[in-house]
Amino acid sequence: MHSGNQQTPQRKKSKIPFRLNFLLLLVFLLFAALMAQLAYLQVVNGDMFQAEVERTDSSIVTKEVARGQVYDSKGRLLVGNEPESAITYTKNASVTAAQIRAVADRLATLIQMPDTIKLTKRDEVDYYLAKKENLEAAGKALTKSQKYNAAGDERSGTEQYQFEVANTMAKGVTLSKSEQDAARIYARMAGAYQLSTVTIKNSGVTATEVAQVSEHLTEIPGVSVGTDWERSYPNGNSMRSVIGSVSSEQQGLPEDELNSLLAQGYSRNDRVGTSYLEKAYEGVLKGTKSRTQVDVHANNSVTDEQTIYGGKAGDNLNLTIDSDYQKIVEKVLKEQFDRAKSAGDAQYSDGAYAIAMNPKTGAILAMAGVQNDPKTKKESDDALGTINRNFVMGSAVKGATVLGALMDGVITPSSNTQVDDPIYLPATPVKKSVYPAGTYSSLNAVQALEVSSNIYMMNLALKEGKARYVPHQLINFGNNVFTIMRSYFSMFGLGPKTGIDLPGEIGSYLGPTHNDEGQLNSGKALDLSYGNYDQYTLVQMVQYISTIANGGYRMKPYIVQSIQENGTEGTKGAIVDSTTPTILNRVPFTQDELNVVKQGMYNVVHGSMAWGTAHPLKDITPAMSAKTGTAQSFYIDPDHPTANPPETTNSSFVGFAPSNDPQIAIAIVFPNLDADSEGNYNQQVARTMIEQYYKLNNIK
Repeated sequence: MHSGNQQTPQRKKSKIPFRLNFLLLLVFLLFAALMAQLAYLQVVNGDMFQAEVERTDSSIVTKEVARGQVYDSKGRLLVGNEPESAITYTKNASVTAAQIRAVADRLATLIQMPDTIKLTKRDEVDYYLAKKENLEAAGKALTKSQKYNAAGDERSGTEQYQFEVANTMAKGVTLSKSEQDAARIYARMAGAYQLSTVTIKNSGVTATEVAQVSEHLTEIPGVSVGTDWERSYPNGNSMRSVIGSVSSEQQGLPEDELNSLLAQGYSRNDRVGTSYLEKAYEGVLKGTKSRTQVDVHANNSVTDEQTIYGGKAGDNLNLTIDSDYQKIVEKVLKEQFDRAKSAGDAQYSDGAYAIAMNPKTGAILAMAGVQNDPKTKKESDDALGTINRNFVMGSAVKGATVLGALMDGVITPSSNTQVDDPIYLPATPVKKSVYPAGTYSSLNAVQALEVSSNIYMMNLALKEGKARYVPHQLINFGNNVFTIMRSYFSMFGLGPKTGIDLPGEIGSYLGPTHNDEGQLNSGKALDLSYGNYDQYTLVQMVQYISTIANGGYRMKPYIVQSIQENGTEGTKGAIVDSTTPTILNRVPFTQDELNVVKQGMYNVVHGSMAWGTAHPLKDITPAMSAKTGTAQSFYIDPDHPTANPPETTNSSFVGFAPSNDPQIAIAIVFPNLDADSEGNYNQQVARTMIEQYYKLNNIK
């Protein structure tokens, strides 16, 4: 029996620590704040974020246009653009390397890539690593130091990829023939900028390849079939060295001009002129690229494309050269040089050059060159040798010597007769003319030009240099003798660059005025007077003879007559610029002084003196005037220079026609012929150049 005062046991009271309650409260408050923030973002800024999701970015994509063409003076096409089928690829903004490889693999089964397209080891490795499994394997093979930097932070994906590439290249990869083809395609595709278009194949694309690619476009996203162009040359190799070259899309911008061209808005794979006319007139020929605005969604898909500017094809160049006449000059120059070789007169010769110019305007009418390797006897076109090679020209410069002396006042039109005695200097071979000593007791200026008297010219130098000649004694010239003669020569163009509108022109080579002991080169001053010291380019020579022909105006030579817009469907548009003849300087001789030299040059061809140098050309009608030249030179073997190199002769010729109304001036040089050569090759070239110019231009 229980006692009445027995109590029921009490439950033990549960106690939750304060810290736990505080933590629960904090969680509740944070959750409430998060809900409030979500509500704020959804309700207040919902539209803004929705717009961000739907946002598109606009990019401007440019595309090349057809390059301007080049025509001769008669409107014949010299350089055109040959349209051809092309397989192109436009790189999407979000495409991955694996996706590009998949397209390249498929495209490789549809087209045949030329084996000539260079495939580097890096190209092979990039293609190899574009496959997901290969990239994952390469990533797993990275060492700790390759995956993490010194601070223990994981390297960026770009850094890790460089290590993956290096490791794979060290290990080496082997690609099958089909994989190599695909790798060539992949390299072109992967190298494109986002949203830019590159050409995969544009040469030799067959109709079958076009059909196959067209049928499978859905399987190869980004690939298209279109048209491209390549430079074509209807005249073959004629004038190719003057016209120059254009880089291919694979070559892109020249490395030495990369930064400059990029700053001008070019892309790395743009085709540009790399030499001569193509380079000099790049800004004219390139045209203006088309511009397309591409709208890209936030998810990197293209939503819209709109053409802003359709582009403008490059402007055309109209040259001063008649291609028919150019071919005639090239042909006769080669024929005569080959004749010299056959006769044994050109064993040391490195070529032959000829140029023609309108003396009244400076328009170049033809420029041709044959470069010859004396060792291999191989010949090549070298028309540019007329502007970038200089030679000792010999007596052809004597017109400038006589006119310089007339302007200097040491002779006058009415008083210019001088004795024609040889000049003897100490320890030096006698200085005389080609004809035997004593042939003439004295000569006037007209006669001296006809028979090409070196003695006459040396006497002019003595007078200009205020020197007294005593046989077998040193000549005491004034220190300014070279300056005096060269200042007159330069008035005619023998010295400064001519300014022709082609890159690469060089100036004269002026020999030293003093020897190693600091003494004046007196003998060389005499040599300079008859053209046997300084060296000139052929374009300088034609500028010089033109200055005499036209009455004293040194004209700037030019080869581009006008720039003309490209019309629609292959037609020509409006002339946008024309070259205006430019007078560089007026030589201050009088008409009487000029008449002396013109009469002398007329007599070179039409005179009656026994030692006249170009009488075989007197039957050319209308009559022409000329001056021949020979200069002592030496053949220097660049591989085996010797102390006593073989002596050779530079044979030169300048002339203008018709004599009474000059419409063409010419200059010719055959350098390093045999020292005893008597072939008169330059006169044969001159005959053809003048007679055929008359014929083509109906000059009677």
